[in-house]
Amino acid sequence: MQLSVVIPTLNGREQLSRTLDALAAHAPDVEVIVVNGPSADGTTGMVQDHDVVDVLVEIADRTVNAARNAGIDHATGDVVALVNQGLVVDEGWIDALLAGLEEEAVVTGPTHERMRAGMATETFEERTISGREVSYVNGGNMAMRRRVLDDLDGFDEYLDIGGARDLAHRLPRFDYGVAWQPSMCVQREFEADGGIRRTDWGWKYRSLAYRLVKNYGIRPTVLRRLVSHAGRDALSTLREVVRGDARPSNWLSTGRTVLGNIAVGLKDGFWSRNVDRTARRNPKGRSTRTDRAVAVYDWR
Repeated sequence: MQLSVVIPTLNGREQLSRTLDALAAHAPDVEVIVVNGPSADGTTGMVQDHDVVDVLVEIADRTVNAARNAGIDHATGDVVALVNQGLVVDEGWIDALLAGLEEEAVVTGPTHERMRAGMATETFEERTISGREVSYVNGGNMAMRRRVLDDLDGFDEYLDIGGARDLAHRLPRFDYGVAWQPSMCVQREFEADGGIRRTDWGWKYRSLAYRLVKNYGIRPTVLRRLVSHAGRDALSTLREVVRGDARPSNWLSTGRTVLGNIAVGLKDGFWSRNVDRTARRNPKGRSTRTDRAVAVYDWR
């Protein structure tokens, strides 16, 4: 079995370097494809000088799903793994990956984050939505057999965020299960800001509305889930206003952004559902474009 590892990157030279060093140490025999967005930090030169990289694909897109699809296009393995820049694979990562693929066609594992307050980690997440059992995957640490990517046509490039969760919604339509391997873990050191990440509220809710409507249609359970998510977040941010950690005007502005993007997501999800009525539900998938790569450096 040939394993290809696709790593999307954008202005992450130092983070990417740590990822490549870990692969060289713990998975030296895999095929490594780096997909570099329009970076301006010297990423291209660093990748060209790193011995572990087999293919460097330069793209003009800034979205992770376009980068994932571009990397899949140039991978030759019958299993394709996805690892985010800045994540460091552990010594037992590849053995756990192979063990998971003996159970299911898709395998995923946790990300351990070293933060100033201690260690944070992820757990396996499953949901039942409209009678469908959905097992979510960690988009920065997962692997799939080639037939999965072919059946689902890769990732939906409409989405700026949430591409891996959208893929998880589509897996059950082809009877693909997900194996959770706690030993298939990757590490992320805390960031300069202490690990705090800003939430893009607009894209969070546009993505949620889009993938729910695209995959399940407009039905009461979908609308109820949207209202539930938005209600919890609204209450949480309102508490910040009460504590004085946020301004009321910001809370109202965020609310308008959320509602507007939910409307856009519902509209676009309905359009996508009608454009692609097949089981893959992916009108902007891997096969719809051939112009992602601006330049390709192949050292195989």
